[in-house]
Amino acid sequence: MRTKFSVGARAAGVALDFAAMLNPHHLELFYFVARHGGISRALRHIPYGIQQPAVSGQMLRLEEALGAKLFVRTPFRLTPEGEELFRFVQPFFENLDAMEARLRAGLAPTLRIGAAESVLLDHLPAVFKAMRRQEPRLQLQLRSGFQPELESWLQERQIDLAVAALESRPSANLHRLPLVRLPLVLLVPRRSAPDSIGGFWARFRSDMPLISLPPTETVSRHFQNGLRRRKLKWAPTIVASSLETVARYVADGHGVGVSVAGSTRQSGVRELVLDDFPRIEIVALWIGHPLPIAQRALDAMRQYLDAHWPRGATD
Repeated sequence: MRTKFSVGARAAGVALDFAAMLNPHHLELFYFVARHGGISRALRHIPYGIQQPAVSGQMLRLEEALGAKLFVRTPFRLTPEGEELFRFVQPFFENLDAMEARLRAGLAPTLRIGAAESVLLDHLPAVFKAMRRQEPRLQLQLRSGFQPELESWLQERQIDLAVAALESRPSANLHRLPLVRLPLVLLVPRRSAPDSIGGFWARFRSDMPLISLPPTETVSRHFQNGLRRRKLKWAPTIVASSLETVARYVADGHGVGVSVAGSTRQSGVRELVLDDFPRIEIVALWIGHPLPIAQRALDAMRQYLDAHWPRGATD
């Protein structure tokens, strides 16, 4: 947009008019820098992933476009021009969340949620059923993925809430709510299953076909860490894209699968709990203040988990 911007140098008796192509993204970054007192502090509050050099570079381009220095970096302070620009952009960016809430208020409540396929299939339907008792018009948009994808969708505002198996520390600007810690299990064909996990290890051979998720996924990494503690090596024969696929291939007799307790309802398989292996931490992730419908989803998830996995039962 073509903008005529008159800066605060008028206070000194000099009128400086700047005609520039103002990039809205540059203005948004400047808002965070000015509000939080510097670039490094702003990075902790910007609601998407961006590195400090990128912010610094875009602030320089904004200053070049305006022909004015907006702030002193060390120690941080706004210049008169920066103060005037901040007064100009502050009302817009501080009222975005309220405007979104007002626009959504007249529509049927919509929740955009991302989670692993097994969570979407086996656990969230009960959560949504409970929510619909209070929100009959609730509309859902569902996406399946693992933590890296889910975080990316949150940062890009493509989803409102994520339920993820925690693979690594989430981005600093994401809020996290621990939900449950679940044990890993081996899935074995029910017709030939041993009576216990002890019986399985007594008959273990490293050439048994193993079915697992890709090695980069949390379930696979935790399982391999547990094997190393036992001084065992067991490489996957089949790499599957989801826990449902793992269970299906086990049921069809293709091998032994690695999964998470309670993640499948596939008939023909039995779970053998790996009590001495690292557990999977399931968390909810979101950015900023959760929308009212997202907060209700978090409350419903907690109630569902308390009913199925009482506090401490999975620790």
